[in-house]
Parts: sequence; C-alpha cells; structure tokens
Amino acid sequence: MRKFLGLFVAVVISAAAALAVVRLVAPADGDSGVRRQLAYLRAELDSGAAEDAQQLFPEGYFFSYALYGLASVDAGRLDDARWALSRLESDAGRAPFKGEMPLQYGVFYRGWINWLRGGILSRVPEAARDAAQVRAFDEDSAAIAAAFDASPTPFLASYPGQAWPVDSTVAMASLRLHDKLRTPAYDVTVIRWLANVQARLDPATQLIPHTADADTGEPTSGAQGTSQSIINRFLPEIDPELARQQYTRFRTWFLAAPLGLGPTVREHPVGTDGPSNVDSGPLVLGVSLSATVVTIGAAKVHGDESLADGLARFGEVAGLPVYTPGTKRYAFGAAPVGDAFLAWSKSARPWVAATPEPPSRVLSRWWQLPLLTLFLAVGLAPWLLAAALRRRRSGGER
Repeated sequence: MRKFLGLFVAVVISAAAALAVVRLVAPADGDSGVRRQLAYLRAELDSGAAEDAQQLFPEGYFFSYALYGLASVDAGRLDDARWALSRLESDAGRAPFKGEMPLQYGVFYRGWINWLRGGILSRVPEAARDAAQVRAFDEDSAAIAAAFDASPTPFLASYPGQAWPVDSTVAMASLRLHDKLRTPAYDVTVIRWLANVQARLDPATQLIPHTADADTGEPTSGAQGTSQSIINRFLPEIDPELARQQYTRFRTWFLAAPLGLGPTVREHPVGTDGPSNVDSGPLVLGVSLSATVVTIGAAKVHGDESLADGLARFGEVAGLPVYTPGTKRYAFGAAPVGDAFLAWSKSARPWVAATPEPPSRVLSRWWQLPLLTLFLAVGLAPWLLAAALRRRRSGGER
C-alpha cells in the first residue's frame, strides 16, 4: 500500500510539473479564453459576485461590472456591455461615491462610466446609436471637462478630499474618445491637463504619482504598480508621446523577475519596499498580482507584445486556470473580480489611438528558462528520490 501511495504521489507531482511546462510554452488562448471567462463571469454576477466583491474593497461592486462591460465591448458582446452599464447606473453602483465633490459622484465613477458608454457607442454605426446614450455621453463629457477646466489641480477628487491621479487619467481618456466619436470639443482641456500633470510628477521616478493633494494636485505618495498599470493602459489614448515616456519609465522601475522567475510587476519601485494595500493584494517578494495582471493590457496597447505574451503565459501557470464546458476561471474561481481584471487585460486594444510601434526594449526570449528548469527539477525529483532510496536499500541488504 505504501509503495502504491508513493507511486501515486510521484505521478501527480510529475503530471503537475508537465502541465505547468505546457501552459508556460503554449500560446495564450487569447480571444477564446476571454469568451470563456466572460461566460463564467456572467453566471457569477447573476449569483451576486459583485456584491461579494464589495465586501472586499470599496470599488468591488463597481469594478466587477465595469470590467465585465469593458471586456464585453472588446469581445463584441454589446448586449452584455449595456447590461453591465445599467448595473453601474443604479443606486448600488453609485452608493460608494456619495458626498460633496466638484464633480458629482467623483471622477472615478464618472470617468469609468463615460469610458464604458463611449466604448459601447464606438462599436455601433453612428446612424444606429441609441439617442439617449449619445445624449448621456455628450452631457457627461461636458460635465467632466467643465470640472477639469474649473480645477486648479489636474487630479479631481474620487472621494471627498481624496484624489488618485489614475482616476483622472481614465476620465481624460473618455474625453479623447468623445472627440473621436462626436464633434471635437475638448482638445484645449486635454492639452492643459497634460501640462499640469507633467508639472506634478513623482520626483523620485518622474512617473504620475499614486495619490495627490485634492486641492493642489501635488503628489502625496510616489508611483505604485497598481495605479501605474492602469495609467499606462489609458495614457496612449490621451497623448502617445507622454505615454511612451511614462511606459518606458514604468518598465524600468516596476518590471521584475524575483529569484529569476517572471516577468512580474512590483507594487513599489525597484530598490524600495513598502506595505501592501487593498488594491495590490498581498505582496510576495514585492510583487503585486493585480498590477501584474493589469500590465498585460497596458503592454498590449503600447504594442509591447513580448511583455504582454510573457505576462499572460506566466499567468497561465501561476493563476491555476480551470476549464469547464464553455467557461474558464482562475484561482479555482476564488475571486471572480480577479477574472474580470484578467479578461479586461487580455482583451485590450486601443479605442482612440492606433497601436504604436513596439518599444525598443523587449522581453528576453530566455525568460522562461529558469521556470522550465524549476519545473523539470520538480517533475524529476520524486523519481530521483525513489531511485536513491532503492539503491540505499540494495546497499543495506548486501
């Protein structure tokens, strides 16, 4: 019995290592995988996954529907995207964003809503667009632009007295999308915003900061991976030149391969350590899983396919995907909002700007070698150990 159990354990370990190798070297499943994830997410949302996510962090409900809607736009599932938008425009969607702010409900809520609505409209011929949605897109864009024009800071409040520059970046991208789809109206607003942002960069990294003073826009904390990954997803839609500069710095300061295993994205810049937070999740050797996932999308819109592919393949190993007929989920379905972030990232494509030329720095083709060596060692270990034990017993018998 003991011999059979040992054989079974050895086979399981070797099979797991072999599966990890296959997932690491095989091409990521792309659009088909996203469609499977969306099918899983729709069922989870219908069962209350967004409400469960709200118990984990303040934007859990919002992100669950927003990211599902955005990925649905990219996948051409516009009915699902409209359904998600309707959930966000409900009392439950607006509930966390109450309070007195220059822009009602804050720039986080208004920016992501405007981006999603514009994305839906962008996939419909102009003559067939819903008049009420077009009117809402025009009115919300005007309100967002007016708030920026009247503000002494480029970083509007997301909550009363609290500003995260990433949220203003999303809102500004929605104005660029408006000008692409409708009569251009906000070029001056965007140009002023860009100048004000570049005057308030994080002094240590010259990147857009993680948090800012809601009254002055001055940085109150340095750049962090969770916000940088989203900022770099949206900057190409606003200004390709600034986006290229920021993305190059982001890569330098945040891309890492701890213990030679990667690629991954740190929460704090290389050479510094800091605490985890509700957005980053637990940090392992300084790495943020959420920032790593979102950087897949940022790399894709920057034309950095080598990094996007590397991160996606690494995710197929570390994310423990599970397939069922018609669906796909990661981490055994423990956190559907995480699947929503991944589906949004893997479906990424520019909505306003053209995909730029690939950056000069690419991910080394040898990045997989340490992981392949590790999996080979793990897969062979039980057999080598068994062989060593047999030799030891044979020697003892003689």
